[in-house]
Amino acid sequence: MHGASLALTDPGGAGQVPQDPIPGPAPRRPLRERVRGLSRDPGALAPYALALFLFCAYATLTVCRYRLMATASWDLGIFEQVVRAYAELRAPVADIKGRGTHILGDHFSPVTVLLAPVYRIFPTPVTLLIAQAALFALSAVPVTRAAGRLLGRRPGLALGVAYGMSWGLQRAIAVDFHEIAFAVPLIAFSLEALLTHRWRAALWWAVPLVLVKEDLGLTAAALALLVAVRARRTPSASRVVPYALGVAALTALAAVLTFTVVIPAFNTADTYDYWVKMDGGNGPLDGADVKFRTLLWLLVPTTGLLAFRSPLLLAVLPTLGWRFLSSEEFYWGTAWHYSAVLMPVVTLALADACAGVRRASGARPWVRSYAYHLPPAVAAAALALTPSLPLSALTEPAAYRVTDQVRAVEALLDRIPDGSNVEANTAPISRLTSRCRVFWPGNTRGLTPDYIALDNRQDPGRDTLAYAARLHPKAAFRIAGEAGGFVLLELRS
Repeated sequence: MHGASLALTDPGGAGQVPQDPIPGPAPRRPLRERVRGLSRDPGALAPYALALFLFCAYATLTVCRYRLMATASWDLGIFEQVVRAYAELRAPVADIKGRGTHILGDHFSPVTVLLAPVYRIFPTPVTLLIAQAALFALSAVPVTRAAGRLLGRRPGLALGVAYGMSWGLQRAIAVDFHEIAFAVPLIAFSLEALLTHRWRAALWWAVPLVLVKEDLGLTAAALALLVAVRARRTPSASRVVPYALGVAALTALAAVLTFTVVIPAFNTADTYDYWVKMDGGNGPLDGADVKFRTLLWLLVPTTGLLAFRSPLLLAVLPTLGWRFLSSEEFYWGTAWHYSAVLMPVVTLALADACAGVRRASGARPWVRSYAYHLPPAVAAAALALTPSLPLSALTEPAAYRVTDQVRAVEALLDRIPDGSNVEANTAPISRLTSRCRVFWPGNTRGLTPDYIALDNRQDPGRDTLAYAARLHPKAAFRIAGEAGGFVLLELRS
């Protein structure tokens, strides 16, 4: 009763879905015709409307966190130093990582130079936060379009919502800015092109990943291999296979050369500093409970495990591989930004798997029913989990209210003159990097700063003058002010 003649009803759309909902390569219409098509068919605007909604949500959350001085780490300050250097046509030095540290000797992320023109006009860390929100939101467009093309508009929109509200993107938005913001839309557009049989476009979208971060060259190679596998199944596209294999080889080689040659060339120690975190610790089973929970988070609420039926899921292996082989515990879990690049992969793997079940004449009825109901189910799961995730803060009035304590701290930091050398820990950093030369405590490499700005809330009993004396034994500092648990020390003249 479930043979080839069975008609498949799309519960989210009108009418019936054909047995093979994947057409051949979509013809590329001129932009004017595409815009006219959108105006005639308002339903086609859904991916863009969703992206706009997500941008507003992401941007509001990340800017509110910044206003409340809820900075998660030193990364926002580091990236602002880099982008500021590019904007001023200087070498990308991140003094927070250590005085004079060339960022390309730490991580290879030249893609951040694209933010320099905007930062030149709006020289503030908020520029980076807004840019990341826009890039993440943009990635929802190809994800929603590809899912809609495979499954119908309503199921496709459901997967778009599940993707946009996914825990991986929410966690990334909540930990300030990272270079992987560029990787997320590149991966999404590459997979969309692959699923619509636009093989060369899929390769072109994948190749720039080598400029986003050193490990993503391996992800680009995985995407190129997926193109080769899919194109090989299409007789008319067999000529694409050698190109795809070539791109896979070149991007993998680019990753290897970046690790072993390019980064060490910019590194004062002539090495890649993060090799020490890849020593395996106590072996791959170290932290197995954390890694297993991460896998469950990655595959259960986002795909209901059905993504295992799609080869697209293989694209998660490079990222999961280095994370789980590392001895760094921060890489294993779900709390940081490391899973954001996996979200477009698992979402479109689910869409591909659902479409495959629909096409399979021998699929069991329960599997077919499961595939039909899964898109709205994962959307519901994403929404149900959101109260425990960062975007839930948008429902709290306190998220929009700058406290007197924060204003007092900002006034304290405003006492630091522009152009000063400042040593600062996490919270003050992003308030200073747009106008001062900022260092992490202990990373000045012999330079005595003009000021030391410390968030002392975690250690209110700390003797900050004694701490400054340990950092700079030959210098004398005085307390220039205190506010809200923050202490400002000034170098005695």
